[in-house]
Amino acid sequence: MLLLLLLLLARLFLRPLGAGGAQTPNTTSEGCQIIHPPWEGGIRYRGLTRDQVKAINFLPVDYEIEYVCRGEREVVGPKVRKCLANGSWTDMDTPSRCVRICSKSYLTLENGKVFLMGGDLPALDGARVDFRCDSDFHLVGSSRSICSQGQWSTPKPHCQVNRTPHSERRAVYIGALFPMSGGWPGGQACQPAVEMALEDVNSRRDILPDYELKLIHHDSKCDPGQATKYLYELLYNDPIKIILMPGCSSVSTLVAEAARMWNLIVLSYGSSSPALSNRQRFPTFFRTHPSATLHNPTRVKLFEKWGWKKIATIQQTTEVFTSTLDDLEERVKEAGIEITFRQSFFSDPAVPVKNLKRQDARIIVGLFYETEARKVFCEVYKERLFGKKYVWFLIGWYADNWFKTYDPSINCTVDEMTEAVEGHITTEIVMLNPANTRSISNMTSQEFVEKLTKRLKRHPEETGGFQEAPLAYDAIWALALALNKTSGGGGRSGVRLEDFNYNNQTITDQIYRAMNSSSFEGVSGHVVFDASGSRMAWTLIEQLQGGSYKKIGYYDSTKDDLSWSKMDKWIGGSPPADQTLVIKTFRFLSQKLFISVSVLSSLGIVLAVVCLSFNIYNSHVRYIQNSQPNLNNLTAVGCSLALAAVFPLGLDGYHIGRNHFPFVCQARLWLLGLGFSLGYGSMFTKIWWVHTVFTKKEEKKEWRKTLEPWKLYATVGLLVGMDVLTLAIWQIVDPLHRTIETFAKEEPKEDIDVSILPQLEHCSSKKMNTWLGIFYGYKGLLLLLGIFLAYETKSVSTEKINDHRAVGMAIYNVAVLCLITAPVTMILSSQQDAAFAFASLAIVFSSYITLVVLFVPKMRRLITRGEWQSEAQDTMKTGSSTNNNEEEKSRLLEKENRELEKIIAEKEERVSELRHQLQSRQQLRSRRHPPTPPDPSGSLPRGPSEPPDRLSCDGSRVHLLYK
Repeated sequence: MLLLLLLLLARLFLRPLGAGGAQTPNTTSEGCQIIHPPWEGGIRYRGLTRDQVKAINFLPVDYEIEYVCRGEREVVGPKVRKCLANGSWTDMDTPSRCVRICSKSYLTLENGKVFLMGGDLPALDGARVDFRCDSDFHLVGSSRSICSQGQWSTPKPHCQVNRTPHSERRAVYIGALFPMSGGWPGGQACQPAVEMALEDVNSRRDILPDYELKLIHHDSKCDPGQATKYLYELLYNDPIKIILMPGCSSVSTLVAEAARMWNLIVLSYGSSSPALSNRQRFPTFFRTHPSATLHNPTRVKLFEKWGWKKIATIQQTTEVFTSTLDDLEERVKEAGIEITFRQSFFSDPAVPVKNLKRQDARIIVGLFYETEARKVFCEVYKERLFGKKYVWFLIGWYADNWFKTYDPSINCTVDEMTEAVEGHITTEIVMLNPANTRSISNMTSQEFVEKLTKRLKRHPEETGGFQEAPLAYDAIWALALALNKTSGGGGRSGVRLEDFNYNNQTITDQIYRAMNSSSFEGVSGHVVFDASGSRMAWTLIEQLQGGSYKKIGYYDSTKDDLSWSKMDKWIGGSPPADQTLVIKTFRFLSQKLFISVSVLSSLGIVLAVVCLSFNIYNSHVRYIQNSQPNLNNLTAVGCSLALAAVFPLGLDGYHIGRNHFPFVCQARLWLLGLGFSLGYGSMFTKIWWVHTVFTKKEEKKEWRKTLEPWKLYATVGLLVGMDVLTLAIWQIVDPLHRTIETFAKEEPKEDIDVSILPQLEHCSSKKMNTWLGIFYGYKGLLLLLGIFLAYETKSVSTEKINDHRAVGMAIYNVAVLCLITAPVTMILSSQQDAAFAFASLAIVFSSYITLVVLFVPKMRRLITRGEWQSEAQDTMKTGSSTNNNEEEKSRLLEKENRELEKIIAEKEERVSELRHQLQSRQQLRSRRHPPTPPDPSGSLPRGPSEPPDRLSCDGSRVHLLYK
């Protein structure tokens, strides 16, 4: 292909054109000049595309082209040409052209011969045909016709048998039931059509030449009860009827079931119930009106054309409509279409129509008779179930102005009904041949309509059954042809129709076989019956536009061929959606709120870092050491983690993708869990130790003297470890993932056919409530216990943990905020802004309060008093300053006690020295003077030169020293 194209392009530039664009023989064997296609035709260039053909002027040697024609035209002249080595095409002396041909149906004549003059097959312009009939037949119509511009000059004639005189013909009776009123008053037009068909058949010499068809009819009012009465009269009263012709599905069902017992063929002109296709139940039933199920393939095709996947239905409770709807349900299911809502009614459609409105039905298939249709659309108007958002599919065999007909059973005006039905679609069996060709009766469909209209007493639009009249007309022709075939066409081998009676199964079987093999062109189109006795036909699609029906397409279900005229019009400019277009929108967190809280959290993290740095830097100061700085460091770290959790808490689909959502959920959980365990756990450990040591004074005296820090750290580690273990199990067993909460649909302010479906993203797991119950229960107990311990230790003073009162205050704030925020956020979980505001601000405030209460007083004390310089200066300043709290007084009393202990020790040494001196003096005096009896008072004897007060060193003196 590529080499061929290169060769053609090369020759395009090397080969010159002949004079005037004519083809010039090429003696250099470079190829032939391209030939342009004839008018109304084309040329097939094998192996080349259109673009390649446009790009070249010459084709290579031995290349072949083929002429083709469009439409009903034939190629005259050579169909194939070949490029010769001399640069010319074969047979160039004979031109190739596309010529219109005339219909080939004129080249055959039943019961006669056709002679073609002035040309060969096919018949071209100028050809002439002469018609001759066989013996016993005479020609009806012109004996000659000439082909001109694709049309014959005269209608096609036919050969008619030479009939018996009218007075000698035998009568064959037809029993008919015409519904002149009721649910479908089709007899108003069908009876005149049948009478017209009988006249045409009886006037033909080639059909039933020895018989005359006569009609006996009654008004069934489309009522099975009324039909039963007249059926009894038809069967039991003479003369014998050879066939029955009912109308209305309910009446046909009754007649067809009874006919099998009387060996009668039933031929209906106006029955569409799918149930009548049951050959076991109705073995002798035929109908020229196709089954109602023939509408369903057309409906499904239209649903697919306009992309509708959801439809609703409303039907009158009768067998014909129920079976039709059952068939539709099976077909739409195969096509992937869903019937979302199915309603039925017996006489009052008010409630079903309201249900359709409530269920937001948009594409609605309605199956009901004409009288009920007016009731339905009166309710449709009241419920406003029409307009640009809705499409109704109705049956097409109503009268054209059915919605304008006065009906005392409804309370809607003509204008209201007209407004309600505007734009609906009807599917109708093609009951009038759209080709307008001549039928077996030698009438076109248009001629039939004109002839029938003259026979009607009212305007066709006001006449019931006008659309079905062609079916009734062709039903008589189908019967006549079947009887003609059964009788042998008059004179030839066959049965005598006058011998028929209700016990003659043989004649019934022959009529059945003849009817079953029917095939002819009628005014309604090609008439042929399927295996179930139903007519096979095209479907006409119409739309009510401006109060009148407009044809917008045809559908052939046997070939799945949809012919579309593109004449459909929609109130909204385009076909509506099959449901309210639901636009899913996510409710994202307010960015102003998120940024504001994020700024507060960032500042809080900075404050936590400052507090942590301060605590570490001044950890050597005794005042800081007595506050357990390592636990305070854990508190600052916990506050930082809790504040950092605010950021993932505010992240949603606005910031992150769907795949990253589980990681954000885990970040929220872990940061909050660990932040709470470290921050609150360290404070809880302090208050718990103070309560344990100082509430049982006698048993825990020794504990007060020494505090082992590792026990405090172990307690915090236990709390953190429990959280880590629980979170790890949660993440492994039932990890958090993204879930969607859907809210009620919201209607937009604009008048558009859409609904807003708000959705909200959440972090959740399969057993979320169980895990939250475990966490909230465990944390809630810790918070309540912390409040209790803080209250119990509010009056305790200890130097080992000198900030336990500040810790208690922080615990109060954290506990209150958490106990309030947890249930509130659960209640407000569907309001993203409120839930985030409560949760994040609770974290921020509790962290700020904790940091401020624990660290700011320490900073203030060290800055204002300079207590970070040395422990000696701290002691001096402490002794000279006024104590403002009990903790400081306790420390000063301890220092004073130590000083007094030193003084007492010095005094005791002095007393010991005095006692030693006293003993020495007593020994010296005893040597100089003899001993004297002791004094009764028990006091030591005094020397003559010692005063009493100086020498009296009893216990009271020593006691005063200790005071």
